[in-house]
Amino acid sequence: MAAILGSGEHRYRVIENWAKLPEGWEFKDVAAVACDSQDRVYCFNRGEHPMMVFDRDGKFLRSWGEGQYPRAHGLHIDANDILYLTDDGGHVVRKCTTDGKVLLELGVPGKPSPYMSGEPFHRCTHTALSPKGEIYVSDGYGNAKVHKYSPDGKRILSWGEPGTGEGQFNIVHNIVTDAEGWVYVADRENHRVQVFDGNGRYETQWVNMHRPCGLYCCRGPKMRFLIGELGPSMPVNRNVPNIGPRLSIVDARGKLIARLGGEAGPGLEAGKFIAPHGLAVDSRGDIYVGEVSYTDFPKAFPDIPIPKGMRSLQKLEKVN
Repeated sequence: MAAILGSGEHRYRVIENWAKLPEGWEFKDVAAVACDSQDRVYCFNRGEHPMMVFDRDGKFLRSWGEGQYPRAHGLHIDANDILYLTDDGGHVVRKCTTDGKVLLELGVPGKPSPYMSGEPFHRCTHTALSPKGEIYVSDGYGNAKVHKYSPDGKRILSWGEPGTGEGQFNIVHNIVTDAEGWVYVADRENHRVQVFDGNGRYETQWVNMHRPCGLYCCRGPKMRFLIGELGPSMPVNRNVPNIGPRLSIVDARGKLIARLGGEAGPGLEAGKFIAPHGLAVDSRGDIYVGEVSYTDFPKAFPDIPIPKGMRSLQKLEKVN
């Protein structure tokens, strides 16, 4: 019997082994995932085939990006089915067609800016778009900035600095926008999502979360946000219950609506998570969860060898 997560109107059936990979292929870490207008699912991963594309039933369609992306990290897709890929190992953002043709490149591949210099990019993490098509880049592991670019790639402004205060960041890990242009930033190691206007003015913050990693905005009349939270990374709290890894669903003001998983810590069993890193939702409300399992499994289970062919992608089918 399939595992069911959540309750009430937020119930999801775990579809095990959803993605039908070609013989001998594996994802390694699925750092990010996105769905296009036809519900094709794009999995940006750290295996030999960085972008793998599937239909909504999990049938493999194609791959691309081989040899071009040292360390996949962020992905989102716009209303015109244009992809924005963020590679933190290559320190670069690329705007691409659905078959991988590069339309715009931000950053110099393989050449990071100095650590914590504030200049783009040093291990950038994700992107989002304003209603005018301006590009926001979260930057990331070696900086504490959000950069804003014009649609043709000219930098307009940057904001943020290291720290714990308003407008400060401790690993700016993910970024999304809503239809009105508000900017939501997953400030991972400060355990919060910060909210800004389109010019970087601080508005508020959401707490009651643990190491927010994945972030997705479900637009519409009842706007919702999905937050993928990492579990503990220290030996002293590794087995503490109720702090993840898990998914949280919040409303437009950050109020908690539902939680999926996380009660009993990490695991590879159906309905548990290792490291929910990338999130997407298709037209039917099904959730796709990309996990950096190979990266985080040794932290969660330091005495257990990494299992061969470990799961790093889950589909959660909405139960109506």
